[in-house]
Amino acid sequence: MNYKKIISMGCVAIFVCTVALAQDNKYIGAAKCKLCHNNPEKGEQFKKWSESKHANSMKVLSAEEAKNPKCLKCHSTAAAAGEGLIETITIEEGVSCESCHGPGSAYKVINIMKDRSLSMSKGLIIPKEKVCRKCHNEESPNYKGFNFDEYFKKITHPNPTKAK
Repeated sequence: MNYKKIISMGCVAIFVCTVALAQDNKYIGAAKCKLCHNNPEKGEQFKKWSESKHANSMKVLSAEEAKNPKCLKCHSTAAAAGEGLIETITIEEGVSCESCHGPGSAYKVINIMKDRSLSMSKGLIIPKEKVCRKCHNEESPNYKGFNFDEYFKKITHPNPTKAK
């Protein structure tokens, strides 16, 4: 077994164990996020996501790939989540908000979302490079390199009402 496979398997095992042990939160899907995150005054985060490669990640798969768990783990948040953690998210949704921000069932309430510390204590993730590298890594058959700073600028979706 080669070195890269061992490291990849170790990373996946750590991630799966962390997710399984650290949360009971369920994946609610982007439609639930849209309720609050599509307001123009707040930056239209949902609109930006819906037009992105993440939202359309299932569309680039062939019929065969769309059934392959190795492809689905990165092309669909719901497929990667496992049945026990799915509330209302669908496989067709692609790489959902919750792939980066964590399952939203416990932090989706507006009173919780208004308080960053509270929302983070309820499972909200403010993504860093490590979150992206779960999929954007050498394990991908189409990997062409990954410059976090460059790609993060393309997907960032700030809330202007929270500007410093």
